[in-house]
Amino acid sequence: MKRFERYVLAETLPPLVGALAAVILVFLLVLLQEAIAPLLAKGADGLLVARLVALNLPEALAQGLPIALMFAALLALSRLSADSEIKAALASGMPASRLFRPVLLLAAGVTLLAFGLNELVVTRAKVEAQNVQREIVLDNPRVIGLGQRGLVLRDALNRAISVGQALPGGELRDLRIVTMQAGLPPREVLTAERGRLRPGSNVLELEAGRRVTFENGRPVTVMTFRSGTLPVQDVQASFGGEDGSLKPLYLPLPELLARTNTYRAQNVQAPADFTALYRKFTEPLAALALAFFAVSLAVFSFRSGLNLGLVWALLLSFAYYATWSVFRVMGENGAVPPLLAAAAPDLIAVLAGGVLLWLAGRR
Repeated sequence: MKRFERYVLAETLPPLVGALAAVILVFLLVLLQEAIAPLLAKGADGLLVARLVALNLPEALAQGLPIALMFAALLALSRLSADSEIKAALASGMPASRLFRPVLLLAAGVTLLAFGLNELVVTRAKVEAQNVQREIVLDNPRVIGLGQRGLVLRDALNRAISVGQALPGGELRDLRIVTMQAGLPPREVLTAERGRLRPGSNVLELEAGRRVTFENGRPVTVMTFRSGTLPVQDVQASFGGEDGSLKPLYLPLPELLARTNTYRAQNVQAPADFTALYRKFTEPLAALALAFFAVSLAVFSFRSGLNLGLVWALLLSFAYYATWSVFRVMGENGAVPPLLAAAAPDLIAVLAGGVLLWLAGRR
């Protein structure tokens, strides 16, 4: 690698580290507001909450790498342009491609790092985060009264216990357990108006319940009870305002690929799963797309005399994040094809970079 290329890398790496630190800080502030403060206020164990935070950091790092790279490249190249270092390099006969090569090589490394983080670290961390959430709930049931949706318990017979509402103080309302038979109607339905996890244990206390057994889809016996207990072996809950199930994006790639292949074979519409599958590839590749856009914008700004600075870098980073968020939601809800939803932010960055290079060549 030539001296100028090493110099460009040396100018890009420090703001890249700073941008990553800023992304992680913003993530921690959001997590503090949505989960950490309410959990601690409800008396959750501080060490368990710290583990939960640590297990969510790899996701912030993986998602923040491409945006941080674009921000760093814009900032570094704009400084080189403002100090006439790019002008001096081009005047000495150096081709403009020397600007592209170091940044794109760094982007390729960031792409591989982001993909590896997602597949080797994030997927495992999210599973472990669910286990920590289970420990937090069983250690202090009061934390489940955080207004969350989709709380699911699982008893010793591996039956799912759905909870209609979790109230402050740990009280549960509208509990329902259904025992299914393969290919047949339910065999048993157990409901309870109220319930509560016994503090410091995995015992669920039920109140004002009813047990109905069925045969050939018709009720056979109906029994009511004033109180009862069930041993709980698993808790699925999310303290971030979403249900407790693991999102398709956090599944290992082979498992998600097998699931989507099954959906294709059965002609099942599952836009969230297919969008997640394509995001597995397009989100790490965003580093290359954004790096190409950053260098193209630097060349255009040099040729046109524009001066890009911190404000422009922040605005363009926010613009990419907003575009990514909109297309992600549209893809998961089936408003646009999953592949388009996943790839659109990258395609927009590449097309914008191509237009900027074309305009710069006409000057």
